Amino acid sequence: MASIYILYYILTLFEKDVATLHSKMETYSKTSVVLAVAAVAVTAWLWRVVNWLWIKPKRLEGHLRSQGFDGRPYRFLKGDLKEALEMLKEAQARELDVADDAALRVFPFPYYTVKNYGKKSFTWFGPVPRVHIMNPDHIKEVLTKIDEYPKLKGNPLTRLLVTGLASYNGDKWAQHRKILNPAFHQEKLKREVMKSKGNETCELDVWPYLQSMTCDVISRTSFGSSYKEGAKTFQLLREMATLIMQIVRQVYIPGWRFLPTKTNTRMKRAYKEIQEAIQGIINKREKAMRTGEIVSNDDLLGLMMESNNNNNHHNGKNGMMTLEDVIEECKLFYFAGQETTSTLLVWTMVLLSKYPAWQERARHEVLHVLGTDNETMTMIMHEVMRLYPPVMQMTRAVERDTKMGDFVLPAGTQLALPTILVHKDPEIWGDDVAEFRPERFADGVSKATRSHNQQGAYFPFGWGPRICIGQNFALMEAKIALAIILKRFSFELSPSYVHAPSPEAPILQPQFGARLILHKL
Repeated sequence: MASIYILYYILTLFEKDVATLHSKMETYSKTSVVLAVAAVAVTAWLWRVVNWLWIKPKRLEGHLRSQGFDGRPYRFLKGDLKEALEMLKEAQARELDVADDAALRVFPFPYYTVKNYGKKSFTWFGPVPRVHIMNPDHIKEVLTKIDEYPKLKGNPLTRLLVTGLASYNGDKWAQHRKILNPAFHQEKLKREVMKSKGNETCELDVWPYLQSMTCDVISRTSFGSSYKEGAKTFQLLREMATLIMQIVRQVYIPGWRFLPTKTNTRMKRAYKEIQEAIQGIINKREKAMRTGEIVSNDDLLGLMMESNNNNNHHNGKNGMMTLEDVIEECKLFYFAGQETTSTLLVWTMVLLSKYPAWQERARHEVLHVLGTDNETMTMIMHEVMRLYPPVMQMTRAVERDTKMGDFVLPAGTQLALPTILVHKDPEIWGDDVAEFRPERFADGVSKATRSHNQQGAYFPFGWGPRICIGQNFALMEAKIALAIILKRFSFELSPSYVHAPSPEAPILQPQFGARLILHKL
């Protein structure tokens, strides 16, 4: 009997050990599965990182070089960014003569890349090759085939500044363009003018005055408000633009925008303040429209809301812009409209100070020619934008292998359309390309180049379906402002003027202002 109890006891212990062992094996098995899944995930992530930072760039580089493109060898992670920033910093420390090529100071790395490696060249924007498109026919193709060459998505933080029509692709771009077109019908646009200063002769930095004047125009034509009411928005947009210029000169690392860095925090705070300010203006307008108050719809906001409502009537809710869409369009035209016109005006005044004969021709036209027949003014504006384009470079994405001319652009590359370099290409414009010669546009843009009708050779506002919707607005505003200035003043460069174009915000601006001597007429 005792032996039976002993055997039972042994069996009981064995069952417990088996159960414990089984439990441990189950735990070990689960742990192994988790570790295996984690190992696979880490391996996949590492592969993606290695592919992103090395394998793909080297593959794209080999593809481009095999087709005759040339450039610096790829450098891990940063590409050409370090050298480009160092070269830009050195260039910004130098002064130029007004007759010098501004690209030497504001666009040095691409300038010397094209000079050293030729027009079929590329640079490295981090781990992404950026191919220079210098052929006017190819430029025309890129700007015309908007579905094949969409806008870059870029760093998500840059979209906090402005999105709107300029950054959309596909159906959303087409929808917004349709809604916004009526708002830029020239007959509906208001105009404001720069007030005269009382002194007979004075030395003045005209840059801040031109900024204030164009800000006032945009405030009134956008919202029916004054510059004073929109001053905070302009200030925040400029601050964000400065921060954006710092961000885009760095390698984009996914997820970096979520970190509480000083730049990220300030960007998001400014974004929130701008959104609230513009939303308040929109809500105020909507309330006034609902209550039947007499409100002028001749400004951009009113015309946009009117056009949006008309589109809703014909196409239903799917044809409308959301409140967020309207805010983004307002931000875009607040910023781009003001910056484009003010910079066009300041460089026009600088160049007319340098070339007084053209200043006199423009003044004579203003005083003696009636109506819209302003050929001299038009020639001058075109030549100024050739030498100082509003945007130095446009970029596009290549999302699938695409044939262009006699070569194939591999998916994953970016395209750079360097406006400031194409506008100064002697093969396109002639040996006098560096000179200020408005008469080259006497027979229109199409005949201004050495070989007539090179439509992709001149594109200060873009070209094709995505040409800037506000170009006529900007040119008309600039012409009217300049006409008023020419009637009231003659002007010349001050001895203290320093010619220092700078790629700020990201439009060419005078780094140290524009000090001129104004003589009241």
